[in-house]
Amino acid sequence: MSEPHTLSINIQVVDAALAAAPDILLEELAPAIVEGQLLLEREVRELTPAYQGLLRDSIGAQPLEMSGTVISGSVGTALAYALPVELGARPHMPPVEPLVDWVRRKLGKGGKEGRGVAWAIARKMAKKGTPGRFMFRDGLAATQGQIGELLQAAAARAVRRIGQ
Repeated sequence: MSEPHTLSINIQVVDAALAAAPDILLEELAPAIVEGQLLLEREVRELTPAYQGLLRDSIGAQPLEMSGTVISGSVGTALAYALPVELGARPHMPPVEPLVDWVRRKLGKGGKEGRGVAWAIARKMAKKGTPGRFMFRDGLAATQGQIGELLQAAAARAVRRIGQ
């Protein structure tokens, strides 16, 4: 989704802890990052429109990435249409076949009736576009404070462990 958002902890003592015992700091941060990912995943899924069930089910926490003293976690989806759902789309004529399938699955309409509904949806998208739902952006905004607290607590535990 657009630019990745970054949460950081800014404690001078953490720098010293990282230099003194990077393994301990990473041991404490990894579970906190995973917990933060799960909070964010839940929030993003709740904000994803109900009619986007396949998209909602595809959203998940990705495995942690560790490189040296950098550890990161993310929440995302592999579905290509997540970006236009997140950001919206300007008016365009979408392919009708995926809409025919969606109308059959979500509205229970098949055959000529289902195809007619799909074409009506496609024409509306061609005329008006689609509004952005901003579930990733808003999900991060809603959980950013909690995630920051988790990271702060993990850093404090690491500093205490290193000081012992």
